[in-house]
Amino acid sequence: MAAWRSLAGVQRLLGLPRLAARTASSGGAAGSAVLQAPPGTSPARVESAHAEENEEVPVFLKNPEFHGFDSDPVVDLWNMRVAFFFCISLAIVGGASFVHYLPDRGLQEWARREAEQKIKEREARGLPLIDADYYDRSKIVLPPEDEN
Repeated sequence: MAAWRSLAGVQRLLGLPRLAARTASSGGAAGSAVLQAPPGTSPARVESAHAEENEEVPVFLKNPEFHGFDSDPVVDLWNMRVAFFFCISLAIVGGASFVHYLPDRGLQEWARREAEQKIKEREARGLPLIDADYYDRSKIVLPPEDEN
């Protein structure tokens, strides 16, 4: 029943005539609901009624596949296609390409290349990869032991 209430709200917003529901109890197929226009109404009468009241037919009656870009159905369709092409296709492809070609964040690739270069250099000299003393002890100046 909630679906019927929301459908009635949409019909009211769009200015469409109310549709009567025919359910299984009124002769329809079991477990199904069929929407019917009220007796005596036709699409031509609905349009003419709107034309007499407002002088302009609502855009949803002229173009049921209205996308919100233009009141002309052809221009509306092409504007929608162009907008989706640029906003979706190019944004995704361009955005992915931009992120892929961003510079090395945090210099991680540079640090790895530098470490590999240092390892090859130390192996060529015959030194261990990691020295027990990172700094040369003879070059470190320590304060005298008698000071606090």
